[in-house]
Amino acid sequence: MDSRHAIEMKGITKRFGQVVANDRIDLSVEWGEILALLGENGSGKTTLMNMLSGIYQPDEGEIFEDGEPISIRSPKDAFRHGIGMIHQHYKLIEVFTAAQNIILGLDEEKMDLKETNRRVAEICSRYGFEIDPTMKVYDMSVSQKQTVEIVKVLYRGARVLILDEPTAVLTPQETVKLFRILRAMKEDGKAIIIITHKLHEVMDVSDRVAVLRKGQYIGTLMTKDTSPQELTDMMVGRAVSLNIDRPKYDNPKPRLVVSGLSCTDEEGVSRLSDVSFTAMTGEILGIAGISGSGQKELLEAITGLYPVKSGSVKVVGDDGQEMELLGKSPMQVRKAGVGMAFVPEDRLGMGLVGSMGMTGNMLLRSWRNGRGALLKKKDPQALANDILKELEVVTPGIDYPVRRLSGGNVQKVLVGREIAIPHSVLMTAYAVRGLDINTSYTIYRLLTEEKMKGVAVIFIGEDLDVLLELCDRILVLCGGRVSGIVDGRKATKEEIGLMMTHVGQEVDANE
Repeated sequence: MDSRHAIEMKGITKRFGQVVANDRIDLSVEWGEILALLGENGSGKTTLMNMLSGIYQPDEGEIFEDGEPISIRSPKDAFRHGIGMIHQHYKLIEVFTAAQNIILGLDEEKMDLKETNRRVAEICSRYGFEIDPTMKVYDMSVSQKQTVEIVKVLYRGARVLILDEPTAVLTPQETVKLFRILRAMKEDGKAIIIITHKLHEVMDVSDRVAVLRKGQYIGTLMTKDTSPQELTDMMVGRAVSLNIDRPKYDNPKPRLVVSGLSCTDEEGVSRLSDVSFTAMTGEILGIAGISGSGQKELLEAITGLYPVKSGSVKVVGDDGQEMELLGKSPMQVRKAGVGMAFVPEDRLGMGLVGSMGMTGNMLLRSWRNGRGALLKKKDPQALANDILKELEVVTPGIDYPVRRLSGGNVQKVLVGREIAIPHSVLMTAYAVRGLDINTSYTIYRLLTEEKMKGVAVIFIGEDLDVLLELCDRILVLCGGRVSGIVDGRKATKEEIGLMMTHVGQEVDANE
């Protein structure tokens, strides 16, 4: 056994019933190294890391640390061996301070907040974190919450850190700061494993890249010796185009006109303030903003799901006639041709019934009028088969309960169904959140096809690189206000990132 490996996993197999999630996988990470773990949805990445962090136990195989076999039966076992995982969805108690969250679950006799604050300050100074140990979690930004999670595992003595999609909701500036911290931890001898779908980040921060496909280990490459195209081909098993087409639509016209939209929540806190923009036929209008900037409230207000304090939302027909949507029910808004595909963190929480199969979930929408990008027949069963094929949904059958599918495959069912519905305005929020690169590019293509049919597409996304490649214009939200609207062909990530934090100068490319 090569004792140079910080962690080595050999012959790891994990089954869930008849499904083999990991099939005899070998993987290693070195001290002082950042290893990127890549693979499509359902390839087994998170399952593999959940075994290393003690959430699951392997059915076969062994795990070694510094060449010695170790047994990890729980997250506490993992921490005893210096292994900590920072999950994509943070596990923090909102009403507690950073320090209280950091020591939560430790031996109560050793809980000393003064000593905790001192140790937290020491960790922050060592790696370049910026955190106030006395700040309540509910007052923190997404980046600050992530910092607490990372400090929490370091506080517990982690020498091996696993990060699952750590940049999913960070601004470009926050991502740069995180990568600076990861490099500092690497220089300090930590072993770091990062799961991400963003290939440009893989090329930027990792030393080596390990690729899984359909539960099997495909290979490991030195990052400096590979390319995004080669990595994608390894993940998918065939050549995949990484180009996003952005054709121009002739003679675009106003389709959705939002004027002075303002909303407050149940506690009277402003969520949207004087938001105005026009979505045009034949364009993809991107909406950028850090998490909680009003994206969700904006789409829900337009579709009648969120109360509006003031303003106007009008849909414009082909004949130029305007229809006011405010005051109408969600069903009336949908009948007016305005649809929304919102992918929440709980994918079963938005219009899918977990006990139903794909066919049953297709029946939850009306298919009596028109055609969509995937709709070739009125038969919901045919539509389910179309989505299964087009988006490569991994399922034993179209009538298999969707709650038993992986999160990524549930999302494919949801997004595929919503795109298939005929709309004049199609609003998508986080449509590719957590999806593999192959499926993501398929969805970009489908949205572009809708655009070229004259549909006004509104695309809320978290990856600024994609927004800049896909969208014709990009509206930037900050704290519920419009910071500006820029040309997607001319704007830069840095410009948008500054606007997302209200530092940028307002630019209007709306007219």
